Amino acid sequence: MQRRILGGTGVSVSEYALGTMMLGAWGNTDHDECVRLVHRALDAGINFVDTADVYAAGESEEIVGKALKGRRDDVVLATKFFNSMGPDANHGGNSRRWIVRAVEDSLRRLGTDHIDLYQVHRPDPTTDIDETLSALSDLVRAGKVRAIGTSTFPAEQIVEAHWAAERRGHVRPRTEQPPYSMLARGAENAVLPTAQRYGMGVLTWGPLSAGWLSGRALSASSRAGLESGKFDLSVPENARKAEAVAALSEVAADAGLSLPHLATAFVRSHPAVTSVIIGPRTLDQLDSLLEGSQVTLDAEVLDRIDAIVPPGTDLNRADSYYLPPAIEDASLRRR
Repeated sequence: MQRRILGGTGVSVSEYALGTMMLGAWGNTDHDECVRLVHRALDAGINFVDTADVYAAGESEEIVGKALKGRRDDVVLATKFFNSMGPDANHGGNSRRWIVRAVEDSLRRLGTDHIDLYQVHRPDPTTDIDETLSALSDLVRAGKVRAIGTSTFPAEQIVEAHWAAERRGHVRPRTEQPPYSMLARGAENAVLPTAQRYGMGVLTWGPLSAGWLSGRALSASSRAGLESGKFDLSVPENARKAEAVAALSEVAADAGLSLPHLATAFVRSHPAVTSVIIGPRTLDQLDSLLEGSQVTLDAEVLDRIDAIVPPGTDLNRADSYYLPPAIEDASLRRR
């Protein structure tokens, strides 16, 4: 497993990061198998593990904590906060009030005294970025957090965070974690160039585009799940994705690759990307993804991908996983 330096932190991380969203009630409920999955990833050379407090309501963090006992010092451990963790409106978001509680909860579940990378899971329009960075800076200075980052932030909010950090004397975000795949290339427009400009590490998520690029037919459960609108083929955007998947499958076959290996190699090929988060649910899925860790794509293959899904294009806008409040809330654009 090759390694790269995570932004300007000096920390060496594997080109694959193990995403753990599927460990626990959201995916694999067998804790023993989940622990074995983490161990197999570490044995294969992955030293970067990414989780979040919201994954299975903290269960994923607890499983990761069990798996890292005795191996914590060898792992760069990342987690996230923002999403609601209870019925109270203050049990989530990016306020100082919530951050100081959320980090303690994550540390307890993870069984560690520090988090290597603590990430803001989503922008919070109700909280001043100065407030959020101030709280996170205090955690870094207290030794509970080593570095901070953002996830699914639009480019303008990344710039605002760096502006606030510079002028207020806060610790600045060292990483960004955007969705990025052959079907969802919107990050190429501004997020990836902005991250490069600010010397940020980039760990991408969703290289298989929620299963569209898994190489298998989408299951009925996927189409009927919480995000069924992203799989309904009667939606024109999804029909375009299905056409693109068929064309990309031909590219993979001509290159002698599986579709998942083409997909992960594509993301890894972008010069802004430090590490690609893979999120297997089973040991077999992990093993299959690991087999593609050394795949590289030549210019001809990349050009063929560009011809199918043009650079900077999200075939379904919903795959950006973030809409600004001004778009979501009609009251903000009407008198």
